Amino acid sequence: MRLISCGAPDGVLVIYFHGAPGAPEECLLFDAQGREDGLSVISLDRFSAPEGYQGEGYFRLLATEILACAGTAQIHLVGFSIGAFTALQTCRHLQGRVASVSLISAGAPLEAGDFLPGMAGRQVFQLAKQWPVLFRLLSGWQALLAKFAPGLLFNMLFASAKAADAELRQQGEFCSTTTTHLRSCFDGRVAGYARDVLAYVAPWAGSLGLVKAKVRIWHGADDNWSPKAMAEYLGQALPACERVEIMPGLSHYSCLQQAVPSLCAAIRADTEV
Repeated sequence: MRLISCGAPDGVLVIYFHGAPGAPEECLLFDAQGREDGLSVISLDRFSAPEGYQGEGYFRLLATEILACAGTAQIHLVGFSIGAFTALQTCRHLQGRVASVSLISAGAPLEAGDFLPGMAGRQVFQLAKQWPVLFRLLSGWQALLAKFAPGLLFNMLFASAKAADAELRQQGEFCSTTTTHLRSCFDGRVAGYARDVLAYVAPWAGSLGLVKAKVRIWHGADDNWSPKAMAEYLGQALPACERVEIMPGLSHYSCLQQAVPSLCAAIRADTEV
């Protein structure tokens, strides 16, 4: 499985789980801070995993790939958006090796609360829950847009951006980088993207009690992709959650950008104990 790495080459191992849609290149956001804090950040191109790996088999595959990177070292997991869900599920297959799990703009189980009405992507999630075949067709159409009209797809996804995300969408660098990630996500990887979303919308609240690693959560107060109530729920449902930081004025992607220094400092502090 292809890897993207950044930060300090011989630093503390951090595995980053990108969003959906998203791409492993998201982890490059951690490059400068990772170098400063001595963290080696790696992201798996998990959407490229063979379609035959589904459910627990898929999460075990990711765990196997991570262990191949880690050797005997302890592992810190970081998950963004739906990547937070995938990180938590993979963590269950790495018990004893995970020093911490950091969640940013995390999606909570849809069955755990009345979250959907407040989610910008509610129509997509409802489609995935109720009509998975139609969701796969929608994903194929998004793949065509990503290839031939990526700017249009970007504008569609960010049409409801609010708070600091609305400012981000006007920045040329963010627009260019995110458009590149969208192309990567859907170029030959649409089945992998659909696998993550379909797994996310299925019930998984019962698995949270099995995550024994220390968890920290960063979440935008104005997040309309993953409503703030999701962070509050996860903070209560995860047995070893020690921190839920709600960041004023931030939404989904803006929280990812702003959380990096605090998150990296927390991981560095873990290694100094």
